[in-house]
Formats: sequence, structure tokens, C-alpha cells
Amino acid sequence: MALRALLWDVDGTLAETERDGHRLAFNRAFAEHGLPLHWDAEGYGDWLRITGGRERIHAALAALEGVEPDPSRVEALQACKQRHYAALVAGGGLGLRPGVATLIAAAAAAGLRQAIVTTSGRAAVQALAERLLGSLAEAFELWVCGEDVVSKKPDPEAYVLALRRLGLEGSAGLAIEDSPAGLAAATAGGLPCLLTLSHYGRREPLERFTAARAVVSGLGESGRVLRGPACPAEGITLSYLLHLR
Repeated sequence: MALRALLWDVDGTLAETERDGHRLAFNRAFAEHGLPLHWDAEGYGDWLRITGGRERIHAALAALEGVEPDPSRVEALQACKQRHYAALVAGGGLGLRPGVATLIAAAAAAGLRQAIVTTSGRAAVQALAERLLGSLAEAFELWVCGEDVVSKKPDPEAYVLALRRLGLEGSAGLAIEDSPAGLAAATAGGLPCLLTLSHYGRREPLERFTAARAVVSGLGESGRVLRGPACPAEGITLSYLLHLR
């Protein structure tokens, strides 16, 4: 079946939001609430095994204090973190990863449908879209965010919902992800997946990504294939994605 849609993850895929955005926002929220918690750039990679900001905060508080945290306290910290994240994005601290803007524009020009499929909160996605995507945001006809699902990645619920709303079979789409959890969600949802390694994805052995149709160092002219079909032309462009089909 011909490729008809691209389904984009956000954090680590569109931008290096985990290292340079969410991590810093968590630390600022912890400091504002007087908590002796601070996640450095490398140590934060271990916390990413827990998907979802609320879930990460819950686990951090439980580990720190040895008791289950009050849900209202978790919500307050999450709201504070989201405020700091929006400020970081608005302040220009993040940018799209190389090749992302060009690929979004090329896919739109070719008539491919595009959707955002993330289990991050809608407010965080909105902040990122307003600052980084600009007019490119119009290329996305659908957003599926954390508030739209019960179970977060690696559960496939977000991708199943996106495909249902698009009215497509998984074989007509291609997910673009950066992490083992995202890859697991996409493949369980019936989608082939291109894995573009983020800062934290590069810490993982390539064997963790064997389910991906291809693993690449990044998108655009500087991207190269690390695992999967060879690229017939230079760079990871729309022609390569079509070649994967």
C-alpha cells in the first residue's frame, strides 16, 4: 500500500525537548516547591523509562519520601512544570531538529496527511507548535495528546486512536519516533516506524530498535541510515521514506 500519512511523535522527534526543555522545567518546578530534586542531563535518561510527566513526578516523590504522594500535590507540580516549560519554549531555548521542517513541508506538498501522536500534554504541544512550527502547524490535521488516552506509550492506544480518526489502516501510514517506548507503541498499533535517534535514543543499543523499518541518525541532508534499507540518495528525505514503503 502506498504511503498516505506520516504520524509524528513530538518529544525527541520534532525537537530535543526532553533534554533541553522538559528536564529543565522539572528542575525549576522542584526548586520552586522547595524539593531537593535535580535531574542532570545524563541521569534524566533513566527517568524517561517512566512515560508521562505526572507519572515521573509521582515516582520521584515516592522515591524521595518513601510514601505515596498526594495526587493534588502531583497535579500542582505538573502545572508548575508546564508553566516553566512554556516559558522555556517561548524564550527560544528550543529548536526543531535538523531536517524536520523540510520533511514536514515536503510531505504536505506531496499531499500526505500528517498527524501529531504524543502522550505528552496538549499544553506542552501547543507551546511547542506556536513557537517552533509556525505555519507548518497547518500541515497537521490531527493531534492526539496525553489527555486523549487512558494509557500512554508504549501502549498503542494513541496510535490506534489517531488511525481511527484519520480513517486509515496502519499499513497506509508511517510513524516517526525516537525511543523504544514510541517504537513499541507504533508497532503494536500496526504502523511501520522510522526511528530517528534523539540524544537519549542514542544511549540505547541498536538491537532495541529491531522492530523499526529503519533506524537513522536524524532527518534531512545530514541524516544517515544506521540500520535498515540503504538510502538511494543523500540524506533522509521524503524520497527515502517513500522508498521504505
